[in-house]
Amino acid sequence: MRQHHVLDYVEFPCRDLTSTKLFFEAAFDWVFTDYGEEYTAFSCSGLEGGFYFSEQASASSSGSALLVFYSDDLEASQAAVIKHGATIVKPIFEFPGGRRFHFAEPSGNEFAVWSEQ
Repeated sequence: MRQHHVLDYVEFPCRDLTSTKLFFEAAFDWVFTDYGEEYTAFSCSGLEGGFYFSEQASASSSGSALLVFYSDDLEASQAAVIKHGATIVKPIFEFPGGRRFHFAEPSGNEFAVWSEQ
C-alpha cells in the first residue's frame, strides 16, 4: 500500500543495464521488469525503483545521495558484492554505532552496506 509523503521510488543512471541487473539479481535477489531497451524497474529491494540508460553514474563524491543496505553479516555481504562484480570503493570501516563499506556496482553507481557493532 502506498503511503502519503513516504519515499516511494528511486531512479539511477545506468551505463550497462544487463550487467547491473545481473549483479543485483545475484547479490541482493532483486526482481526486474524491463520497459523498453533503456529502462528497467526493480522490486524486492525494500524501496522500488529503476535504472535508466545514461553514461553517468551516481557517486557520493560528486554529491549524489548514497543509498545504504543493512546487513546482518557485513563480511559476507562484502564478499557477495565482490563475487558478483562490484568494486569496493571504501573497505569496511567503523563509525559511531556500526560498521560499513561502500561499493560501485558494474555501471559505477555507488551504494553502501552497514551493520551494527
